[in-house]
Amino acid sequence: MRDAGVHPGAWWLWALGLGTAATRTTNPLLLALLLAVSAYVVTTCRPDTPWSRSYGAFLKLALAVLLVRLLFAVVLGSPIPGTHVIVTLPEVPLPHWAQGIRLGGRVTAEGLLFAAYDALRLATLLVCVGAANALASPARLLKTLPGALYEMGVAVVVALTFAPNLVADVQRLRAARRLRGRPDRGVHGLLQVGLPVLEGALERSVALAAAMDARGYGRTADVPAPVRRTTAVLTLGGLLGVCAGTYGLLTAAGGGYGLPVLLAGLAAALAGLRLGGRRTPRTRYRPDRWTVRACLVAGSGAAVAALLTLAASADPAALHPGVVPLTVPALPLWPAAAVLLGLLPAFTAPAGRAEPAGSSRSAEPAEPADTIEPGTAPGPAESSKPPGPAKTSMSSPSEEPPS
Repeated sequence: MRDAGVHPGAWWLWALGLGTAATRTTNPLLLALLLAVSAYVVTTCRPDTPWSRSYGAFLKLALAVLLVRLLFAVVLGSPIPGTHVIVTLPEVPLPHWAQGIRLGGRVTAEGLLFAAYDALRLATLLVCVGAANALASPARLLKTLPGALYEMGVAVVVALTFAPNLVADVQRLRAARRLRGRPDRGVHGLLQVGLPVLEGALERSVALAAAMDARGYGRTADVPAPVRRTTAVLTLGGLLGVCAGTYGLLTAAGGGYGLPVLLAGLAAALAGLRLGGRRTPRTRYRPDRWTVRACLVAGSGAAVAALLTLAASADPAALHPGVVPLTVPALPLWPAAAVLLGLLPAFTAPAGRAEPAGSSRSAEPAEPADTIEPGTAPGPAESSKPPGPAKTSMSSPSEEPPS
């Protein structure tokens, strides 16, 4: 049997657990350890698929966030007082209504270090989200969505796959023009490539619309009026409860009621989504199962988040090192050991190997796609054709004829 891999929801829970742990500390050593754990797991477990290459883009985004935050600290100053002046910039006088804001002035080492700690925390959170994008298949994740969110999920997947397909078409057509000795740069080359790219996008749109109509996309079932009203009340009440509970957790005064209200809001919102799924009847072929490996992957991320949250309340000085006076941050031992629990997926869910040719799996019928991806689903007319000999085409309709 083919190994279907870990449930995509487990990867997202693991990544969100690491991201939650990153928000509980500003210790650069712990944040660097979280980055190393996520990078090692992505390198070990990510499949050879187009979406798995998004991790590098998130690394670049995290680096850009770090640099921008440091630039703001240099130009706009920092609220942290410091005595170690690095450089003094010309200060621009501001009107009286802009008190508390300055442009230029002294740049201290304490202010830069505080900005670097704060930016590194946000950068680590972005990298954790990038790890989830690189490890979890968006199509398989769409299959796990409740029926009430299925149409919105399809729209998101179609929108996210439009740009990669467009970039791939441009690269393919530019390579074809170079092989034929034609210019592929400049305004003239862009205009010559633009028309075939637009033609290919229109063809994919027509094929996608035919596939979606053949699979009954957008058709709803009749549900009683009391069920619709109950669904609306549960969903709206649950979202309000989530907002109130989150606000309570972020404020010191609402620490007592924040967590219960948040949990009650989540339960009500999930119940509303469950009832709302009755309007969108769906069938699943070979749905993803929540296996033991998925439990280990999700549990490792949850353990890291829980232990770092406990450490932040037990020893806040170790997880939030001060910058006044300047001190070298120390690595707390048991929080570091808790972060290392995030390495568990690298040993329990490594990347699967390709199946050898001639295996018993090749004799089984092809698995029909349950989700809709642009340009990949056959139309209703193609599904009824008998299998025939493969045809070889020298050029696609969106390319220019060979000269």
